[in-house]
Amino acid sequence: MGAIMLQGTGSDVGKSVLVAGLCRALRRRGYAVRPFKPQNMSNNAAVTSDGGEIGRAQALQAIACGVAPHTDMNPVLLKPQADSTSQLIVHGQVRGALGSGNFRSARGQLLGAVLESYDRLRDQCDIVVVEGAGSPAEINLRGGDIANMGFARAANVPVILVGDIDRGGVIAAVVGTRTVIDPDDAAMIRGFLINKFRGDPALFEDGYRQIEVLSGWRGFGVVPWLTAVARLPSEDAVVLERRSVSAAAPLVVACPVLPRISNFDDLDPLKLEPGVDLRMIGPGQPLPGNAALVILPGSKATIADMRALVAQGWDIDIRAHHRRGGAVLGLCGGYQMLGRTIADPDGLEGPAGSVAGLGLLGVETRLTEGKRLKRVRGRALDADFGGYEMHMGVTTGPDCARPFALLDGARRDGAVSRDGRVMGSYVHGLLGSTNLRDALLRRLGGQSAGADYDRSVEDALDEVAALLETHVDIDALIALAMT
Repeated sequence: MGAIMLQGTGSDVGKSVLVAGLCRALRRRGYAVRPFKPQNMSNNAAVTSDGGEIGRAQALQAIACGVAPHTDMNPVLLKPQADSTSQLIVHGQVRGALGSGNFRSARGQLLGAVLESYDRLRDQCDIVVVEGAGSPAEINLRGGDIANMGFARAANVPVILVGDIDRGGVIAAVVGTRTVIDPDDAAMIRGFLINKFRGDPALFEDGYRQIEVLSGWRGFGVVPWLTAVARLPSEDAVVLERRSVSAAAPLVVACPVLPRISNFDDLDPLKLEPGVDLRMIGPGQPLPGNAALVILPGSKATIADMRALVAQGWDIDIRAHHRRGGAVLGLCGGYQMLGRTIADPDGLEGPAGSVAGLGLLGVETRLTEGKRLKRVRGRALDADFGGYEMHMGVTTGPDCARPFALLDGARRDGAVSRDGRVMGSYVHGLLGSTNLRDALLRRLGGQSAGADYDRSVEDALDEVAALLETHVDIDALIALAMT
């Protein structure tokens, strides 16, 4: 059994997509492949086949491998709740919360859980493709590390370093990493990849050779700018950008980007719709007055994000939007914000307390211990859909008598206002179902193009894999993994 690990010169250098593409390329060659990320930090997560949760990127990588997501693919997940506190998920289940201080001392104790998962994956496949987190050059975090070199050395997995040429300074980033890390860590790195190159690769030949000479590592290829990435779900909120207004897309859908936004990939299927202008609205920007629909997405800290929404004045915009006849859809934490109150008596998200919601739905939410993690099938707006639940809290109130959906045949989910224009649901991923997306857009006066979201993701993975086959020495990577 073999393994190879991709680490980066920094965050957001494209490791997640490269791992997904490499997994798909190896699968297309007939290998049984599994993805693995020892430790992740993200509020975008997915429910697994064994009833836990992992980072969204590892769920995508599982799709690339042609297997169901499993908690072993991401044994440690941190979900930021505040500036210095994260919810700790181990083997898919909540283990409490960690502050920035005690995590540094506690993470070393998690290495055993990480290696258990890794060993189980190795027994299932030919090659494990591992993704690091951040950068090994963050030497101030090396003590107790389980995400990069701490794992690589414990599991004896060879490393390929990924540099992002689009951000500039890639020669210094790769060579500088060699300079600052421990020599024993540097010995784990067997080469590098240059990612996100625009233009003619021949223009970088001299720089590529200089990196090889100065670092002592061989290059495994220069990966071009991958346009297919735009069709893949993203894990990091850093990618959220406002899309430009399109005259060819008359139906405006607006989503306020709150500080603890989570599972924002719920909106990705709307990007497939040529008639939809999806706008992610950042701080300091008003919600557009011509929006047909405002979507409030999930949140990892609902009370804090509700306060942030009010601080931005978006509560005024949303109420004005509703008075003008506009529709509002709240998903998970966004659903909770649409109600009258959100209470956290036990301080699960932060200090104990409560906050007033938007009051557009006659419901109240009480945050409770225990997280519901379940894949579901349902029916809403006279259309069938699939998705998953991932939430803490219980929501009750008179508007729940008008549920948004029936799940698994009979269970009620969410609520709908008396006028039918405000809807809330605890189900993530429902917009990925073509029939439901079409039903929603028709209600807004539009129409779906009928694109299959899952097929679009599969096609994008194939496109990335094909480009890696062209621009990366896959044979050499396989040989390295099998040594």
